[in-house]
Amino acid sequence: MKRLQSSLSTSRKATLLMAAVLNSGLSACATPPTDPADRAEFEKTNDPLEPLNRKVLDFNLWVNRNALTPVAREYVDVVPEGGRNAIRHFLDNLGEPVVFANNMLQGEFKRASDTVVRFVMNTTFGIGGTFDFATKAGLEKQTGDFGQTLYSWGVSDGPYLVLPILGPSNPRDAVGFGVDSYADPWGQLAAGFNYWYLSIARGTVDGVDQWSRNMDNFDQLQKSAIDFYAELRTVFRQNRASVLRHGEPAPLPDLDTLYRDPAAPPAVSQAAR
Repeated sequence: MKRLQSSLSTSRKATLLMAAVLNSGLSACATPPTDPADRAEFEKTNDPLEPLNRKVLDFNLWVNRNALTPVAREYVDVVPEGGRNAIRHFLDNLGEPVVFANNMLQGEFKRASDTVVRFVMNTTFGIGGTFDFATKAGLEKQTGDFGQTLYSWGVSDGPYLVLPILGPSNPRDAVGFGVDSYADPWGQLAAGFNYWYLSIARGTVDGVDQWSRNMDNFDQLQKSAIDFYAELRTVFRQNRASVLRHGEPAPLPDLDTLYRDPAAPPAVSQAAR
């Protein structure tokens, strides 16, 4: 047990160091503007790689338009809704071990316990996970990825990134994605038996199914946005912030402090009078 704890501790330190190095390296890729107004906007958006990010986004849009969207639309036309939902449930069920591991690393033991029960119920009563029996029984699906785990450990997100094919991200989540992909037990099992192509097939089907469920909203956002790049960045950050908190609302500021006149003298307690 001590050896296992030592190994986990070493792994955690190595991952934190890797995220910190990546974060600091990317942050140094652009020189902040000297004009105060431009500098404030630069720090607010935290996007020093914007010129490169915009080019990557253009590439991703080209891939979406010429490859992913046609395949996704064909998928919707050929596979009935019930079949697509069964595929989605099956893929989500395969991801539960990674969700469990990350919730354990975050100290979210109740969420981890719910994830184990969900996996057992859906694998058995849900016929291999093709039916989400657990949600109907009142056990909601939990979130859990290594980017979220790094957030819970205090690692900052770093600058905004647009990754090829994968889309909006940041250094912390990019590291998290790599760790989750490597640690996935089904991927390890497939590689161990030299069935590596099963992992590629799983990732491809997952990507097509996810895109089929979001492409219409994406298109609507693209058509209505004045600056699609900036709008997509905002939407991504808002959604990601919610996931990082497991869907919990952000804490409210101290209203007394927020609205107190800074020129007014401090309040004196009754005991001090």
